[in-house]
Amino acid sequence: MPPTSAPGGGAATDASGGADAWNFDEEVKTESWSDILRPQAADLAITTAFFAFALFSFFRKSKPLKYAALAMSVAYLGVTKSTLISVTDIFRLIHLDFPQFKYSLAWYLIAGFTVVSTVIWGRLYCGRICAFGAFTQLLDAVVPKKLRWEPPAHIERYAGYVKYGLLVSVVGYYALTDHFTIYRYVEPFWMYTRQGSVVLWTMLATLLLATLVVRNLYCRFLCPVGAMLGIISQATTLLRIKRWSECKTCRICERTCEWGAIRGPQIVRSECVRCDDCERLYDDQKKCVHWIVIHRKSQNLAVGSRFKA
Repeated sequence: MPPTSAPGGGAATDASGGADAWNFDEEVKTESWSDILRPQAADLAITTAFFAFALFSFFRKSKPLKYAALAMSVAYLGVTKSTLISVTDIFRLIHLDFPQFKYSLAWYLIAGFTVVSTVIWGRLYCGRICAFGAFTQLLDAVVPKKLRWEPPAHIERYAGYVKYGLLVSVVGYYALTDHFTIYRYVEPFWMYTRQGSVVLWTMLATLLLATLVVRNLYCRFLCPVGAMLGIISQATTLLRIKRWSECKTCRICERTCEWGAIRGPQIVRSECVRCDDCERLYDDQKKCVHWIVIHRKSQNLAVGSRFKA
């Protein structure tokens, strides 16, 4: 059988179709890293800049800088980017189902920063990065104290275990059933969506109203991600908050801590979110008992030396 010609005098092919009669063969273009990075560059740069500012505010132990970082978290991660570390990211560990690296660099940046910062400082993500936690802390700053109710210490300790129970229950449920959508019923930032229901919206409204009464309610008692990071913090936290010998009897920081993470001389690493309220007190030489004792000793020594002279 003679070869057939393509229209317009193109390349011919025999009946077996061994050649491309219609010139449909195209060169396969290899995607370079510059092609991959270009659409992600702005996102990576802004996210990195935010993390840098959050760490700067943390190292400076400045209350205004802390609230600036919290506001940036709500505006950028919460509203603009709508990205938070979720229990769905813990689900990924079940099947080792992670996003393709080169197309999800921002996700790996956020997840990597969360894990590394938790290993080094503890639950820094909860206290400075998480947009929902940032929102509740900003809310806490404006809600009148007369509306607040602080749970007694013994109730707070037992309530703190609820989030660990939720973590085990939700992850166990997903492992057994593969029903992914369970996350919508345990994380408030998924409750208000276009696919939400009256049940979910009611749950969210109830939670927000309760948060007006009990500060940081969800983060302290209900968040499964906070529970997971708490487990990591308890096992690691390489750079811990310093404690003075006077902390065995002084209760100033314990009364100041809004997270119930200080119990006598002990800082409970699984509950501490590195809000730096107690660390600012440590540095305050007019309020911290450690410095007051040192100043009094130096004054007594000065008085004694004058008498001897």
